[in-house]
Amino acid sequence: MQVSNEVQAAQELADIHKKLKAEISKVIVGQEEVIDQVLLSLFCNGHSLLVGVPGLAKTLLIKTISEALDLQFNRIQFTPDLMPSDIIGSEILDEQRQFRFIRGPLFANIILADEINRTPPKTQAALLEAMQEKNVTAAGHEHALPRPFFVLATQNPIEQEGTYPLPEAQLDRFMFHIVLDYPRFEEEVMVVKSTTGGPSEKVNKVLDESSLLRFQDLIRQVPVSDNVVEYAVKLVSKTRPNTTHATDKVNEFLAYGAGPRASQNLILVAKGHALMQGKFSPDIEDVQAVAEPILRHRIVRNYKAEAEGISVEAIIQSLF
Repeated sequence: MQVSNEVQAAQELADIHKKLKAEISKVIVGQEEVIDQVLLSLFCNGHSLLVGVPGLAKTLLIKTISEALDLQFNRIQFTPDLMPSDIIGSEILDEQRQFRFIRGPLFANIILADEINRTPPKTQAALLEAMQEKNVTAAGHEHALPRPFFVLATQNPIEQEGTYPLPEAQLDRFMFHIVLDYPRFEEEVMVVKSTTGGPSEKVNKVLDESSLLRFQDLIRQVPVSDNVVEYAVKLVSKTRPNTTHATDKVNEFLAYGAGPRASQNLILVAKGHALMQGKFSPDIEDVQAVAEPILRHRIVRNYKAEAEGISVEAIIQSLF
């Protein structure tokens, strides 16, 4: 599907975004902000961590999005006995007595890493290496992962017994930290009606692999004014306690701030957000619109903030 110029491609991206949301809404009721953020991470070539209590359709949302995209999808259920070779693959000795690499479930375009905090650190590290490098290493040989490659991981914030929480350095590999909340009363009524009746509607394919890769390249080509870049960098630098731009609230309630990857993601995702809104260049409002899920997992509250019940979201909002 060729386009004559970048303007037409940008308009096409906004249309594709609307069509994707329409298809996803056939199955998922509400959660519009969450859907927007997951789609943004896909178009901006980033990974997302979805956190919410059981029963909020995290897995169903990711499966539905994969159905609307003509991409290969694999689900990996993370458990305490899962080993790196279980997801990467391993070499076996075939009939000709030659070693042959058997690919694991990680070799797909969209990976649902279900309950990522239930598996040991060595398996988490293997997944996170694949996320960063876009390839895996087995028996000393590198194997490239397919393009595009996305990891959409889920995490249950309630049960922490027998889990292996992701350290901050590994959390930083995720572009978005998306929090799912309970549906509104009217939405829950619709969920119950749609899931206890007849078969659910079929989700149609909207976007293929080549078009998605083209849109990813398009987003990177979007121009950004210097004042927007400076605003994003300053916003991130405000989160670093006891530095030049740090606010009083940050100095009081944060132990650590966000690193440069947060600034990079703010600008990249602001570009995608602007295109999806029908604009051809991001402004400060686009940066603010995507700041919360990008910064949420990159700043660490201190004991005083936890004792006083000061949320990460409240601190981020105070930075604007």
